[in-house]
Amino acid sequence: MTVAEVRQKYLEFFRSKGHVIVPSASLVPENDPTTLFTGSGMQPMVPYLLGEVHPAGKRITDSQKCFRSGDIEEVGDNRHTTFFEMLGNWSLGDYWKEEQLSWVFEFLTEEIGIPKEKLSVTCFEGDEKLGIPRDTESAEIWERLGIPKVRIHFYNAKKNWWSRAGIPENMPVGEPGGADSEIFYEFTQVQHDNAFGATCHPNCDCGRFMEIGNSVFMEYRKIPPAEDGSAPFNKGRIGSSCFEKLPQRNVDFGGGLERIATASNNSFDVFEIDVFAPLIERLTQLSGKVYGDKTYTRSFRIIAEHLRASIFLIADGATPSNTDQGYFTRRLLRRAVRHLDLLSIGADTLSSLVMSVVSAYDNAYPTLLQKIEVITSEIGNEERKFRKTLDMGLKEFSRMAEKSTDKILSGTNAFMLFSSYGLPIDMIKDIAPEKGLTVDTVGFEKELEAHHTVSRAGIEKKFKGGLADTSEMSVKYHTATHLLHQALRDVLGDEVGQKGSNITPERLRFDFSFGRKMTDEEKKRVEDIVNEKIARKLPMQKVILPLSEAEKTGALHFFGEKYGDEVSVYFIGDSLPAAYSKEFCGGPHVTSTGVLGTFKIQREEAVSAGVRRIKAVLS
Repeated sequence: MTVAEVRQKYLEFFRSKGHVIVPSASLVPENDPTTLFTGSGMQPMVPYLLGEVHPAGKRITDSQKCFRSGDIEEVGDNRHTTFFEMLGNWSLGDYWKEEQLSWVFEFLTEEIGIPKEKLSVTCFEGDEKLGIPRDTESAEIWERLGIPKVRIHFYNAKKNWWSRAGIPENMPVGEPGGADSEIFYEFTQVQHDNAFGATCHPNCDCGRFMEIGNSVFMEYRKIPPAEDGSAPFNKGRIGSSCFEKLPQRNVDFGGGLERIATASNNSFDVFEIDVFAPLIERLTQLSGKVYGDKTYTRSFRIIAEHLRASIFLIADGATPSNTDQGYFTRRLLRRAVRHLDLLSIGADTLSSLVMSVVSAYDNAYPTLLQKIEVITSEIGNEERKFRKTLDMGLKEFSRMAEKSTDKILSGTNAFMLFSSYGLPIDMIKDIAPEKGLTVDTVGFEKELEAHHTVSRAGIEKKFKGGLADTSEMSVKYHTATHLLHQALRDVLGDEVGQKGSNITPERLRFDFSFGRKMTDEEKKRVEDIVNEKIARKLPMQKVILPLSEAEKTGALHFFGEKYGDEVSVYFIGDSLPAAYSKEFCGGPHVTSTGVLGTFKIQREEAVSAGVRRIKAVLS
């Protein structure tokens, strides 16, 4: 079956069971600041699982677009994808286990035609510490449906408990969760690999089993323990893992659309389904390589998966950048470029492949075709930007290798190659052995985490003398100040240096060293330069570097001021070496100059001997 056929059959099947079909939510959550992406079908449904009334009623079904950034490094095997569609059906205080498991079984075996002897299921074994019982009810239902006991397996909360945050210990207070029952398809043509254990079972990672669906019986909500540490009905607790019953029992089913399509064709490779076929065929033509050749199959898969994911991300507003959702789009595309090179496919190729993906989704997601020009442009621009910095990054990599005495590429250096030159971490790990190095991946992950963790309180403390507040307009004016500083140096020369600034939501004030009054022509040239950089929608990016390395970049800073061992360098442009502006700074900033508006100098005047002041506004 094609992906479109499976999707349509699923929605129509559950419509026949009284469910209302609702459209997919965006990959970029609209009202959930706790997460960057919609990573499950459950995510947009949380308010209704907690008791809010859904406008469509108590029975809902959909096919939800999902993106899981944590799976990027896993892509390349026969089953992992970062983007996928999750087929979902919900009972919001309506039906329960009997109806749910019977309907899912009917859909898979009768509508899709999967032989029941190919299916195995799992159930929650219970947890005495949490006071949550063994799910014998689900097991009994499965047995009545025709799944023999030998194919019914029980696992603990790490495998058969579901919430957005995972196991009970990780759930925040207020989060709903519950025991689940998973369905696995067995590829009997795949021999068990004893490297994964003596015996094979549904949760074995050898590739013989693939999860295709999960029915979550959501009836609990995380709560804080009582003051004496006890829980309302638990026999005990794990840390702060205490639960109460939700006002209503809910069913939350999630079925991987691509995986069900793969199982329907009895193919143990998800990349052989129809939505990937045109793209892989095109890559075969361009490369002269064969999909299925062990040397190249991983690269085929990574390009196909990452391009598809990027297309959907960009369509939902996550354009490539160095922050937030756009950071992951950039990471996907740059990783895809790396694997284009491994297939010996020429430059400026990714954008030409977009239609090979979009054509497979023209009916289900017509917005892709409507936004095709934006998607193609963003992908083409990102490939060109990356290739411009790639050579510089490889040269810097070689310099680091020559200077290394312990033959280890430190986490700091790996992160510099990643953040300043755009080299994907898997590329760094691939190239390191060629240069006689190993990579401190633990150190890299720590640097990466530090990059994504920004203390708002720390920012406000650092900048209370310059920014009146951290409102949207103040942040815009802060970025405009960086553009102004460099534009003044462009027009007046390198004698210009910042002497101070004051920023409010209404205007910026910038003091700088210069010995005379500016001419009207000079002020006009500065304005034109700043507005030209705004019009180009240049990214504002940040990298954290050791002080000595930061100074070598040529970033502007207050000479003589004391800095810590590490400093943040904000730069405007596609890469640090080629940046238009770069300064030691703690933020905050906008992510693109394109949001600033029009820059206008209102006044230029003397402050003291050798120091001038500009007041300017954005409109």
